[in-house]
Amino acid sequence: MFKALFCFALLAVGAGSAQQAATGDSTVLVLNRVEKTRPLPNGLSATISGVMVEITALRPDVIRVRVGRNKTLPEDASWAVLPEARRAASSVEADSSAEAVGFHTAALRVSLDRRSGMLRVTDTAGHLLQQDMRPVEFHGSSFRLYKTMQPDEHFFGLGDKTGPLDRRNQAFTDWNTDAFGFQESTDPIYKSIPFFISFNEGRAVGVLFDNTFRSSFDFGKEMANAYSFGAPDGPLDYYVFYGPTPRKVVETYAWLTGPSPLPPLWSLGFQQSRYSYYPESRLMAVADRLREDRIPADALYLDIDYQKENRPFTVDEVRFPHFSSMIEELAKKHFHVVVITDLHIANLPGSGYAPYDTGAAGDHFVKNADGSTYVAPVWPGPAVFPDFTQAQSRAWWGTLYDGFYKEGVAGFWNDMNEPAVFKTPTKTMPDTVQHRIDEPGFKPRTATHLEIHNVFGMQNTRGTYEGLLKLKPDQRPFVLTRASYAGGQRYAATWTGDNSSTWNHLRMTTPMLLNLGLSGFGMSGADVGGFAGTPQPDLLTKWLEMGTFQPIDRDHTAKGTGDQEPWVHGIVQEAIRRRYIEERYRLMPYLYTMAEEMSRTGMPIVRPLFLDFPNATPDGHPLDLDAGGEFLFGPDLLVAPSPYPDELDPYELKLPPGDWYDYWTGKLTARVTSTSTRDAEQPLAVTPADSQRTQAAKEMTAPPASEAHPLMITPSLETLPVYVRGGAILPVQPLVQSTEEKPEGPLTLRVYVPGPARTGTPDCHGSVYLDDGISFAFRTGQFLRMDSTCALVGNELHIRVGAHQGSFRPWWQSLRIEVYGWRTSVSIATADNQPVQQTSGGGDALAFTLPDPGTGVELVLK
Repeated sequence: MFKALFCFALLAVGAGSAQQAATGDSTVLVLNRVEKTRPLPNGLSATISGVMVEITALRPDVIRVRVGRNKTLPEDASWAVLPEARRAASSVEADSSAEAVGFHTAALRVSLDRRSGMLRVTDTAGHLLQQDMRPVEFHGSSFRLYKTMQPDEHFFGLGDKTGPLDRRNQAFTDWNTDAFGFQESTDPIYKSIPFFISFNEGRAVGVLFDNTFRSSFDFGKEMANAYSFGAPDGPLDYYVFYGPTPRKVVETYAWLTGPSPLPPLWSLGFQQSRYSYYPESRLMAVADRLREDRIPADALYLDIDYQKENRPFTVDEVRFPHFSSMIEELAKKHFHVVVITDLHIANLPGSGYAPYDTGAAGDHFVKNADGSTYVAPVWPGPAVFPDFTQAQSRAWWGTLYDGFYKEGVAGFWNDMNEPAVFKTPTKTMPDTVQHRIDEPGFKPRTATHLEIHNVFGMQNTRGTYEGLLKLKPDQRPFVLTRASYAGGQRYAATWTGDNSSTWNHLRMTTPMLLNLGLSGFGMSGADVGGFAGTPQPDLLTKWLEMGTFQPIDRDHTAKGTGDQEPWVHGIVQEAIRRRYIEERYRLMPYLYTMAEEMSRTGMPIVRPLFLDFPNATPDGHPLDLDAGGEFLFGPDLLVAPSPYPDELDPYELKLPPGDWYDYWTGKLTARVTSTSTRDAEQPLAVTPADSQRTQAAKEMTAPPASEAHPLMITPSLETLPVYVRGGAILPVQPLVQSTEEKPEGPLTLRVYVPGPARTGTPDCHGSVYLDDGISFAFRTGQFLRMDSTCALVGNELHIRVGAHQGSFRPWWQSLRIEVYGWRTSVSIATADNQPVQQTSGGGDALAFTLPDPGTGVELVLK
């Protein structure tokens, strides 16, 4: 009876704790007695209940907390956090009183209660950012941290967990799992990203818990006034970093773990896939149909059936008798081929299977506890698994791509890398499997699968990415992964795994992608149309519409399902689908510019509203909680699908403060001066169009909304509501059929005139970035960046297109400037003081076509 109660208590402390009870490790250690402290140049060291604790400032806004239960700190090594970030140090000023000891930086105050050993972090104004609710406890090797949860605190992140965008009142486990058929309550699934953002009263704090074991997170589910996180083993090592804006937190997370690299341009184009396209003639027919129907596309995927008996790094010569020439022919048609290369190597000794033979010769495979090679069934039958925690094994893995790369394969898809194993109740390797850590920055040692499981897929993609770089040093790799860990965005893009062809899965996609983006994976997508099952015609159409406004736009489905290409279901559905795919290609300059920003700052391409509008509500809660399925596509476009896409009822549009234009018509939709509270009966505060306008600006189209009535949208199959931020200058190109096709005509800059700002001058700006789309020449200045601004000066509108930065020559020679929200005609228009003629703009837009000299130009409208 006592043993049963004890096991129950351990389960309450943290995921995996029952394992400690099973092994008889019942030691309970409560860190509640501060015995001594010592100031450090960048923080403090303390002994609490015999345990060593170190709290240091990496930057004024970033602290790291490390606890060593064996009187020594954990090894200072990480698969996630970059060495240069871990080595960073910020000077601090010590604080001490009878009650607490601590330090402060220019941004944070850190204090350790002398009586309880509990940690408290505030900003310099005294706002509480994080507070231990109870002392840290160890139960054997297991531990859990409880933090006070504020009444209106909200949580985001953890990657692509299912459920609502806000993690509050939910609990999650990090244990990478092959979760085919996952549903809204399924957990865990494919990735483990132990990072989250706390957002409270408009202030954001990031927390990264760097522990690769089966960790768990609880955001008020166990206790209404606490959130907690912990693990059954491994280091107690976490980072706390302050915004106060969510944007700053996301950028700091990228500083810690690295941003996504700049992807090849073609990977942002439309991608067509299924499990599986074979034989060769079927793939060629799909390619030809895309071109015949003039559906823009850039990538085609080959799933496992292109391989001989599902063996990685082979080709079935019966199904694909002309593989090399097929790749060459598709390249001529401007298609990039992505092939799957799973990590399970067929166990075929003495059969002439080079991946096995070279791997065995180099001792590159994972071992059992007795030292024998671990063998388990996956797609090719009995298989062995590379030991990716060895640098030399990752290097060997990278060499396996040489043949495909030489044949012109453009990208690689690392699937099944949780790792997934068949015919086992856990769907993965046994806990006792051994991994050898032989890695710069780590002490050489052997670790069990319990420690390595969550980073196995990440290190798989690292081996792929670094191997491709070695094979073609001046070509940006494209790697797509299903499983990963924090920091894995440095090596691969990702998708949300094996979703289903249901309306609910379409709805689930947005919060999954938004939380992935907040968690570092800005290059992400979901299987458009759903993987499991055949989508209804309208569902596929709606999903293709949504895919246009996601970083990766890949139409993919499972074996045994119906055809899912854009032309299925007839010409009416195809026409709608084509229109949205075309719009993605028109927006390619904007999308690529966002991807470049992501590669520098970590800012995701798709974003929750609170990331760019943290102060959108009077009480500081995230506007997303009111806004259904809305999200931002970059800084300037707001996508507003129905919160329940299969419902036919009108739904309310919630917009952040500012002017918002209808993307499709160019008409001003609303001027929002403040947003509602969470009272559903409180309407948006929308002012009339001519409020506080200059005389010249009064002639803009009035929005069809007033303060008395909320903005309502009636769903329709052919329209996905999209809005543009007033003050945006949006770059748009002529339609092409692939990213390799040179656009013919001018670059269009759509200027959406902003309304009056509450303080200062209205913000109006835009940027466009361009390079060759495939190499690293941009690192040596071979890129183009062009920034633009606009300003209201009395009754004049001044639009300034900046000079070209960088040495890359653009495809355009002229600019078409379209102006929305201004007069429908002008008396005088000048470019650099020379008269220019208005051209047809369509609707209420003004349009002017000007040469682009590359040195900048100023257009003035009077």
